[in-house]
Amino acid sequence: MKRRTGIFGIVLLFVLFASGAFVALRLMIAGGVPSFAVGGRVAILPVVGLIESEREFVDRLDRFRDDGSVRAFVLEIRSPGGAAAPSQAMYEALRDLREHDDRPVVAWIGEIGASGGYYAALPADTILALPSSVTGSIGVVMTLPNAGELLRRWGLEVQVLESAPNKDIGGLYRSLDEAERAILQTLIDDTHAQFVDAVAASRPLSRDSVLVLADGRVMSGQRAAAAGLIDRTGTFEDALDVAGRMAGLGDDPRTVRPERPGRPLLERLLSGGVTALLDGLGLPPLGRPVAPSLRYEWR
Repeated sequence: MKRRTGIFGIVLLFVLFASGAFVALRLMIAGGVPSFAVGGRVAILPVVGLIESEREFVDRLDRFRDDGSVRAFVLEIRSPGGAAAPSQAMYEALRDLREHDDRPVVAWIGEIGASGGYYAALPADTILALPSSVTGSIGVVMTLPNAGELLRRWGLEVQVLESAPNKDIGGLYRSLDEAERAILQTLIDDTHAQFVDAVAASRPLSRDSVLVLADGRVMSGQRAAAAGLIDRTGTFEDALDVAGRMAGLGDDPRTVRPERPGRPLLERLLSGGVTALLDGLGLPPLGRPVAPSLRYEWR
């Protein structure tokens, strides 16, 4: 009888343990880890270099959203911005996180977080930057290369057939006429207004106040804090402490970063050499489109 009771107790303990593990797993999958969860961490989301696609950022964000041990998010921004649509898509992904998740989001701007880099930071609960950071640059730019004269010098002629007069607008082989310039300016103005609206909706500033600052100017982190574009100046460690306290993890919380696939040394050296050569020739860096594109970018 005693033996049966012992076996029953062991089975009961196993069932209770398995049930607890199952519930914990479901909570982790749902991202609903209770406040007493052990091993809470702050997820760091880097935004580094030119923004040409939002895919990697959104994939990383989604993985961390599904990680029950993640209790807060910190954006580590070191970017001059980039293409308008991906910058806006990153903003929307973070805004969705804020609307459907109660975990805090803190943004930190390093040496630069301008234009699209600043746009991405807007949904955060708190934005910090180094006093000497370069930020702001609320504006839109479109660069239209014109190789027509160069081609003529080489005796080359490009003939374009189009379905309508504006289909070839911004073509590489000729200059814009006034009507085309007006069309593109309307596009730029509309995209700029979307940026202004996002700042006004995210920061404690009226739209008129944002418009005063939205002339493309850059400013230091210190001036940005005084203007209300960010909340305060501070180091990356300060940003982690803020996120840790907001998440109930205290100062100096444990962190987790996304895994980065390594590149061979030779590839990195060649990439750096080619980029330096392009910069010396005044050509766009690798990865930046040559075709016309709307860009939230400080140049």
